[in-house]
Amino acid sequence: MSKQIQQPKSAFDRALVSGALVESLKKLDPRTLWRNPVMLCVEIASVITLITFVMSLTGANKEPAWFTGAVSVWLWLTVIFSTFAEALAEGRGKARAASLRKSRTDVTAKLLSKPELKSAFTTVGASRLRMGDLILVEAGEMIAGDGDVIEGAALVNESAVTGESAPVIRESGGDRSAVTGGTTVISSSIIVRITANPGETFLDRMIGLIEGAKRRKTPNEVALEVLLIALTVVFLLVCANISPLSIYSVKAAGQGAPVSLTILVALFVCLAPTTIAALLPAIGIAGMDRLFQKNVIALSGRAIEAAGDVNVLLLDKTGTITHGNREAVAFVPVDGHTEQELAQAALMASLTDETPEGRSVVELAKQKYGLTNDALPAGAETITFNADTRLSGVNTDGKQYRKGASDSTIAFVRKLGGKQLPRDLDEVVDRIARGGATPLVVSRDSEILGVINLKDIVKSGIQERFLQLRSMGIKTVMITGDNPLTAAAIAAEAQVDDFLAQAKPEEKLRLIKEYQEGGFMVAMTGDGTNDAPALAQADVAVAMNTGTQPAREAANIIDLDSNPTKLLDIVEVGKQILMTRGNLTTFSISNDIAKYFAIIPAMLLSIYPQLGALNVMQLASPHSAILSAVIFNAVIIPLLVPLALRGTKFRPMPAERMLIRNLLVYGLGGIVAPFLGIKLIDLAIGLMV
Repeated sequence: MSKQIQQPKSAFDRALVSGALVESLKKLDPRTLWRNPVMLCVEIASVITLITFVMSLTGANKEPAWFTGAVSVWLWLTVIFSTFAEALAEGRGKARAASLRKSRTDVTAKLLSKPELKSAFTTVGASRLRMGDLILVEAGEMIAGDGDVIEGAALVNESAVTGESAPVIRESGGDRSAVTGGTTVISSSIIVRITANPGETFLDRMIGLIEGAKRRKTPNEVALEVLLIALTVVFLLVCANISPLSIYSVKAAGQGAPVSLTILVALFVCLAPTTIAALLPAIGIAGMDRLFQKNVIALSGRAIEAAGDVNVLLLDKTGTITHGNREAVAFVPVDGHTEQELAQAALMASLTDETPEGRSVVELAKQKYGLTNDALPAGAETITFNADTRLSGVNTDGKQYRKGASDSTIAFVRKLGGKQLPRDLDEVVDRIARGGATPLVVSRDSEILGVINLKDIVKSGIQERFLQLRSMGIKTVMITGDNPLTAAAIAAEAQVDDFLAQAKPEEKLRLIKEYQEGGFMVAMTGDGTNDAPALAQADVAVAMNTGTQPAREAANIIDLDSNPTKLLDIVEVGKQILMTRGNLTTFSISNDIAKYFAIIPAMLLSIYPQLGALNVMQLASPHSAILSAVIFNAVIIPLLVPLALRGTKFRPMPAERMLIRNLLVYGLGGIVAPFLGIKLIDLAIGLMV
């Protein structure tokens, strides 16, 4: 690859970390932190402990200054670790956006007044181009803005945008007419109609989306945040009631001292779901970043999360399930002719055919039969394919070679005087068609020699991908414009669950609505204008970067590589986000069990000595126990940042099995880890104090 978009080498790249540290301090501003209510409460608690520390220094507080000071420091670090995680996730996206900005230059453009007057152009800066302008782009020149090719065809290097160095074909008409500003024409020339004003180009929008700073919260994220706030309020009320309870207990027991404000604040912070609250913003932003690493731009965090809940995938056949171009796989002779004879005629009829199918015929004839013809004799006449005759071939050395549809070739042969058709021709044509392939009949003069078997080649490994999706409970549906016979054959070979043949825009839209009305979440890929209505209706709509402008505008995810199988990766990343959030929530809540055993006995030990039996970790002292819990609560956040950025590894398995596995790993792990961590920190404090 060349000019690939720069990516950080690791989650803690030095440049990113230094920038994130500065941003994390800026995010301490309450006007910014209010978006994360749990951490705002922790910041208020940090201010309170700072005040108690000052009071300890002046003698106004009975707690030791080293204890109140240490608690205050670690509570502030808890807030900073939270803002650092968010800043680091944002910084990774901004670093990628910066690399894209470097690829955007104000190039000049050849502005045309009329398409036919290619020599009469005016050179202008790209910033002066407006929607609807026509520009001429020739070999070696950079395309000055987003647009559609309205004339010509050319190879275009899109590495500046996609990171891929392999050039792609862009041509007028069809679904491969869209071009992106900043890409370079390698060969030939094209006329482009500009479809976006400066500042509104795809690259501009992409840069803003990558930065992710204004990413909206998804419904699942909002629901989780409501849960976290509810838990925080509950623990706040619990801690508020402990103070009067302890005062009453001291009077009743006649011993001990009421629980201090510093200890109450420490208890609240340790019991509140600070771990998941600190990492929640980073998880969503990192999900968009992980997609961008795959050259996929999510236009919203909602789209990624919806992908995690998808249970029906609609996939185009061409380019997704198959390679996109039919290939010649066999020569089937008829009426006693040999394969060698048929291959020679097919080769001659295809030497000037520059279509992928035509080139595959030439390649098969050379490889399988050792034919070496690679050029036409002088004076040969090329017969190009057209919609009227549906034939192509050459006239050379007094012979006429043709290949084409069965009825067209038969009509041509009869026109030349051929009256008796091969008896086995219909049977061969029908057999190839029933197998889902396309039969091309080959003739030499008035004689039919046989049939070329043109087949859609199913991509290697696609069956395994569909089996993987099936194990996740996701149904796959192939959409194709082919006839039902061909569609059924390809569907069976690819092992999709269902298919829609001869699909028209309204039928695609109807199918999506039917699934949605049945309670399914539907994802779809598309690249053509006829896909736009269905893309707009789908819950997850993935448009190819090579697609038309209407398709890209209707989608909520753009695949820069124009590889439709990326939909499977998008689903995987969506599930990673949901799993990561769920796993860290489980871990965070499970942590509280160990903190109960650390703080509650230490907090009330002077009043009720019997609570010493709950000191199962054998912590050194009440102050050491509380400080150890506070330190562990802070330290666990940066330790989990790599997991939040990378995401939980997704393994296809039934939902029940996945739930049990994650409960064992993160639920049980969330219980065991704090016991070990708090004990080790307590030992370290004992050595220092």
